[in-house]
Amino acid sequence: MTRHKWLPPVRIHPILLIFILISFLTGTFVELMTIVSIVLIHELGHFTAAKWFGWRVRGVTLWVFGGVMDTDEQGTRPVHEEVIVTLSGPLQHGFIYLLLFLLSNSQGEFQPVIETAYFYNTVILVFNLLPVWPLDGGKLLLLLFSEYHPYRYAYNAVILFSLLCNAALVPVLLFAVPFTFSAFMLFLFLAVENRNDWKQRYYVFIRFLLQRYQGRVYFKRVQSVEVPCDYRLLDVFNTFRRDKTHTIYVTFPGGSRRSFHEMECLHYYFHDRQHQKTIGELVSHVS
Repeated sequence: MTRHKWLPPVRIHPILLIFILISFLTGTFVELMTIVSIVLIHELGHFTAAKWFGWRVRGVTLWVFGGVMDTDEQGTRPVHEEVIVTLSGPLQHGFIYLLLFLLSNSQGEFQPVIETAYFYNTVILVFNLLPVWPLDGGKLLLLLFSEYHPYRYAYNAVILFSLLCNAALVPVLLFAVPFTFSAFMLFLFLAVENRNDWKQRYYVFIRFLLQRYQGRVYFKRVQSVEVPCDYRLLDVFNTFRRDKTHTIYVTFPGGSRRSFHEMECLHYYFHDRQHQKTIGELVSHVS
């Protein structure tokens, strides 16, 4: 059978499987399925918008109160596309509210389920808009940061900020609000994800560069970058911004300057493997 292009393969995260088992044992299965249904609709919003723009999406992973759309397109597509794809998830909660409002006019045994769905629809919406990576709020924060800062700095700053937010929110859960095991597990899971993302930050940056080198990145405008001649290639790459292609001006002692295009730098790095030479040496070699 051929899978329909508008229906993603869905994977259930192990942590969700644990919660499903707990829900059977505690009699909260209907409540959990309500949550999972809302999360699935949320993720289908992301997926539909991504497919509309022609993104390559491998699938969707569901976990309690959230999910992840598996794609390598983040950081390579136009900012407006990423904003629309990111907001398409939270937008689905508005449609869920409308549906629940229409259903709430009917009286019957499903009224408690509708009230539960109202509550969790709000909780999941607010949770996903927290400025914590990889939630939608964290992705929007990265898009905002990367508009004003180089991509590597923006990504690292958002991961660090997310770790600090998690560290601040866990004590709030423990002391300021009624403790729930589910909420504690969620923020613990996010902290683990952030720690893994921090450990993988170099590889995320190299992927960002490689996709530029392969011509798979959208460029909206040209931006000039001025660097000293003793910068190595990675130092130069640290100045690169998303949605922009760069003309690099290399300054030498005495004030002279030479220009270099970013694709030449990327070619030296990925093809010629000139990892240790300075940009000044490479410019002089070209001359």
